[in-house]
Formats: sequence, C-alpha cells, structure tokens
Amino acid sequence: MSDHTDGNGELDIETAQAQVQRVEREIDERIVGQDAVVRQLLVCLLTDGNALLEGAPGLGKTLLIRTLAETVDLSFSRIQNTPDLMPSDITGTEVIRESGDDRVFVFQEGPVFANVVLADEINRATPKTQAALLEAMEEGQVTAGGETRALPEPFFVLATQNPIDQEGTYPLPEAQRDRFTMKITIEPPALEEELTIVDRYTGTIESAPPVETVMTGAELRAIQTLVRQVPIADDITERAVRLVADTRSADRLEYGASPRASMALVVGAKARALLDGRAYVSEDDVEAVARPVLRHRVVVDFRAERDGVTPDDVIAELL
Repeated sequence: MSDHTDGNGELDIETAQAQVQRVEREIDERIVGQDAVVRQLLVCLLTDGNALLEGAPGLGKTLLIRTLAETVDLSFSRIQNTPDLMPSDITGTEVIRESGDDRVFVFQEGPVFANVVLADEINRATPKTQAALLEAMEEGQVTAGGETRALPEPFFVLATQNPIDQEGTYPLPEAQRDRFTMKITIEPPALEEELTIVDRYTGTIESAPPVETVMTGAELRAIQTLVRQVPIADDITERAVRLVADTRSADRLEYGASPRASMALVVGAKARALLDGRAYVSEDDVEAVARPVLRHRVVVDFRAERDGVTPDDVIAELL
C-alpha cells in the first residue's frame, strides 16, 4: 500500500495521520500530562473498539472522553451507573404519547443511542444492567420493545471504574471484560503537570478551555477502514498470536486471553503504525499495545496475587 493518495483521491496514511494528530493536539488543550493515555485511547478509537479506563477519582477521565467526542464531532451521552439503574434506563423504553384522539406507544431512545457513550463507574451497576451493554458493544444494536434497533456509527463505549472504594460494587465478569478492546490505566500527573492543571483551571470561571471540532464521523470511519488495510508481516502476526496463546499456559495465570485478544492486538498494532505515519507494522507496535489489550483479559492465580504480581508483570515477562 502506498503512502500517497492514488488517482481516485482515496485516503492515504499520511493524510489520516495528520487528521488524527489534529485531534490529539485539540485534546492536549484540555488534558495535561496524559499523552500515553490519549494515544492509547486514539488507537482504540481507530480500531472501532471499546475501552475501559481505570484510575482514581479526579484524574480527568470524564473530561477526556467528553473532549474526544467534541473534537471528532460525535454525539455524546453519559450513563452514571448506580445499583438501582435498570437495563431500560440504558437501552430505552416505550412510552405512551397522545396523537390526536389516540394514544400510541413510542420508543424513547436511551443514552446508548449516541456515538460516544460514557459508562461512568460501570462496576457500580448490577450485573443485569452491565449485561445490557453487551449486545450494544458486540453487535452495534439493541433489542428493546420487541424490536432490534441499530445504533449510530461510529459507536464507541468508554467505561470507567475506580481502583479504590470497592464497597458495594459488582466486578465485571470475564465475558464482559473481553468485550473491551483495551483497558487503559490512568496514573496521577507529575508535580509540574499538576501545577499546569491548577493554573489552567483556576484562573478563570470557565470549567474547561474550548476545543475545536477537527474531524467528522465520516472521516473517522474512513480512517478506521484504512487501519485494517495496513499490511503486517506474517512473522509479526505470528508473534502477536503466540503471545496471546502463551497467556493460556503461563505459570502464574489462572486464565489466559481468547482469540479475540489476538485480533485486537493485531488491529491495535496497525492503528499505532498509522498514528506514527507508517504503512507497515513493527514489533514495537505489538509490544506497545500488548498491555492495554491483554491486562483485563488475563487473571493471575492466588500465588501471584499473594506475591503482588500484576497482569502487566506477567505480560512483560511473556514479551
């Protein structure tokens, strides 16, 4: 595949990279000190996947997701998960409305009918409500009111959870965690970055600096299609698949990753290559996306957990 547009004017990697970098720069206007997180989130977006963000309260997870929706001109909705949230609160429900002298049932769409859906503190919802997102994330549709309704494209679920204050929460089951393309961890900013955040957000009454919309949903879909066309050498594909297969036999893992992880690893590596402006995938691309793709799909055994070994530690050893 060429790095340049052809005679038909089709999108090329250089143009796609420039468009995504504009999105990245706009996000940097609001988000300070989370360059790696923003890059991983963009990789996930370009793969047409879903992301699970984990970090302590106050690190800007919600602001990051809302900013992404604004810069790419996508509709945005937020679901604040609580134990009393019902599945119909997410998917929508039928309501009675008067039409002249008659009363008719009309389907009222829930917050899942948006391009970017923020499921805030997803582990505070009950398993039944968490399961309501499964069909949406996997099939791009929901069944409600006896009918199957397609969700808008592109469709991107971003769920957040806090690593602390686990009382009264419902941990995501393995089947639902596997639906997320990546699990992105957010660490506190460095001192200099926190000073910049304080200066930026305490100097005016406005809650956040304005950002510019620099990409349309149609342009994003075109780039997502281009990502799939980035070539990858057979030996690099084999290494990615072998890495995932090794998680199923690793000593300190109770459960390994499924073939869905292999596909996410390869497509994620392609997206990272495009972000770097390359028309080929390198081993560095595979290694860079391995942790966010695999960390939520593997479970360490009780001995490793006792010794303080994390999934990231095991993945690093396998790499």
